[in-house]
Amino acid sequence: MDAQSQWTGLDAGRLERIGEHLERNYIGPGKIAGCQVSVARHGHLAYFKSFGAMDLERGKTTRDDTIYRIYSMTKPVTSVALMTLYERGYFQLNDPVSRYVPSWKNHRVWVSGEGEAMQTEAPHRPITFRDVLSHTAGLTYGGGLPGVGIQHPIDKVYRELKIRSFDAPDTMDGFMEKLSKVPLRYQPGTAWMYSLATDVCGALVEIISGKPFAQYLQEEIFEPLGMKDTAFQVAPEKVDRFAANYQRGPDKTLKLIDDPANSAFAKEPGFKSGGGGLTGTSADYLRFCEMLRRGGELDGARILGPRTVALMHMNHLPGGKQLTDLAIGGFSETAYDGVGFGLGFASTLGEVESGGLGAGDYYWGGAASTIFWVDPKEDLCVVFMTQLMPSGTFNFRGQLKSIIYSAIID
Repeated sequence: MDAQSQWTGLDAGRLERIGEHLERNYIGPGKIAGCQVSVARHGHLAYFKSFGAMDLERGKTTRDDTIYRIYSMTKPVTSVALMTLYERGYFQLNDPVSRYVPSWKNHRVWVSGEGEAMQTEAPHRPITFRDVLSHTAGLTYGGGLPGVGIQHPIDKVYRELKIRSFDAPDTMDGFMEKLSKVPLRYQPGTAWMYSLATDVCGALVEIISGKPFAQYLQEEIFEPLGMKDTAFQVAPEKVDRFAANYQRGPDKTLKLIDDPANSAFAKEPGFKSGGGGLTGTSADYLRFCEMLRRGGELDGARILGPRTVALMHMNHLPGGKQLTDLAIGGFSETAYDGVGFGLGFASTLGEVESGGLGAGDYYWGGAASTIFWVDPKEDLCVVFMTQLMPSGTFNFRGQLKSIIYSAIID
C-alpha cells in the first residue's frame, strides 16, 4: 500500500478509474468540453485531475486553477452565511421572516385560478427561517429555471413584477418587497419546491447584518477559508482562467452559450444572487467542503460550531419525510428517492431507497453540472466541476459515487 492510500484509505489504482471513465464516456466522445475532479479523505487530497478543454473555441486545455460558474452550489455558501447569524442569536429557525421584513406579514396563498380570477387564502402560519433555508416556504423560481417555461399562474406574477429581472436589478430590500406581493404556491411547510428561497437567505444576510451580502461573504467565509478566487464577478485579471459554458444541443453537440470574454459573470452583477451567483475554483470549493467535514473549522478559522453544521444536514422536511413525498415541480439538483433536505443541502437518507452508496452524505449541484458532496461517516469530500447545461443531462454524481466508494479499502 502506498503512503497516500495509508493516509486516505483509498486505493490509488482504483481511483484512476475516474479518469478512465470520464475520458471514455465524456471527453473522448465530445459530450463535455472538460472537467475537474477532487477527492479528499481524512483531510488528505487523494485525487485531483483536470481533463479536456476549458474553452474549445480558443483551444485552451483545462487548467488546475480554472474558474467555473458554480450556480446553485452558491446555495450552501449562502445558507452557511445565514447560519453564522443564527449562531449570533439574531433569529431562531421557527421565527417568522417578517420579524425582519414586515411586508411578509401580508402573504397570501394561491388556491385556484389566475390573473383577476385568482383565488387566494391566508397562510396557516408565517414563513419561517427554516422554510427559506429548506425550500418549504411556498416560493417558486417564477418559471426562471433553465429550459423551464411558465408552468403555473403564480409564475406569471413573478414575471409581471420583474422579480430577479436582469434588465432592472433589485436591491435586496426591493427583492423582498416584491416577493411579499406574490401569492405563495402552497401553504408554508407543507411541501418542497426548488425556488428563490436561497436568494431570500442572501437578502436576509444583508438585512440582518447591515453589510452588503458580497462583503459579508468575503469577510466571514471567503477570507477566513482562503477562498481567494470565489466571487460574484470574475476579476479582469482572472478572465483568462474562466471556463466557457456549453449547452448540449438536440443533435447532441456542444453549443457555446456563455463566452468567458463577454460573460455577464465578468461584470459586476446588479443583484448578488445567493441562489446562484458565484464563480470559483475546485480548490476553493474543496476548502469550503473541508470546513464542513471538520465541523465548521479549517486551518484555525472557525466559521460555524460543529453542532450547527450537524443541524444543517439533518433532514428538516416535515414529518421526517423524503423528497419523493413532498416535492412539487420537475426540476431540482437531486433525485428524490431516499433523499431528505436540510438547511441548504440535500442528504441521502438510505442507500437502498436512493440506489446508491453514501447514506448520511449531504450535497448539492449547480446548473452547469457541477456537484459536490460531504460524507461525515466516510470522512470524505468530493468536488466535480464542468460547464454543461442543463445539469440533469448526465448522472455524474451517481457514476462518480460508484467509482469512488468502491475505492475505499479501510
